[in-house]
Amino acid sequence: MNPQALEIVWLSLKVAVACVAISLPPGVLCGWLLARSSFRGKVLLDGILHLPLVLPPVVTGYLLLMLLGQRGPVGMLLEQVGIQVAFDWKGAVLASAVVAFPLLLRSVRSSIENVDPRLESAARTLGAGRIRAFSTVTLRMALPGVFVGGLLSFARSLGEFGATITFVSNIPGQTRTLPLAIYTFINQPGGDRAALGLVLLSIALSLAALAASEVLTRRVRRG
Repeated sequence: MNPQALEIVWLSLKVAVACVAISLPPGVLCGWLLARSSFRGKVLLDGILHLPLVLPPVVTGYLLLMLLGQRGPVGMLLEQVGIQVAFDWKGAVLASAVVAFPLLLRSVRSSIENVDPRLESAARTLGAGRIRAFSTVTLRMALPGVFVGGLLSFARSLGEFGATITFVSNIPGQTRTLPLAIYTFINQPGGDRAALGLVLLSIALSLAALAASEVLTRRVRRG
């Protein structure tokens, strides 16, 4: 690979890993909340959390730009403390995380629902606190689903295009991830060969992620 392709792959992997890292904690929390709790407004919350799954990615990117852009209400506050999200790789992470979150959430919620809540109750009767019982029983048994959710989030980040290009543009070395780079080369004269090379790289990375997830899931189940 030439230096330009290495830069694109490195940025894409960095964005995807960061996307999973910031998505997992709220994903597990929301998954537990939706799986184990009943409260007024649960259906509305569920719908809001899954909204990026059905919205066009461009709409998601536009909303992020309106909220977190330099003229957005949150974006202006962040600018005052020296944090820039729009048109920066951190914005690419956020765009990927928002779009991929429903996939992570659905996997985590389903895995928690499949754990018998009586096991957690038994742990609490033996002296474990609520958090410890959840982490040592429910979360432990739901780990395969959490891994699958993390994989889906990672893979979705690698393929994210619409929200990213709308929110953070297509800046070389800053926000040009694999999908944006492929789009750029396709629209350049003589760029078909470079685009094909990146397409093959994308396929290889996705297959590697799937294989790694399968291995990890089997090890967790055996443990």
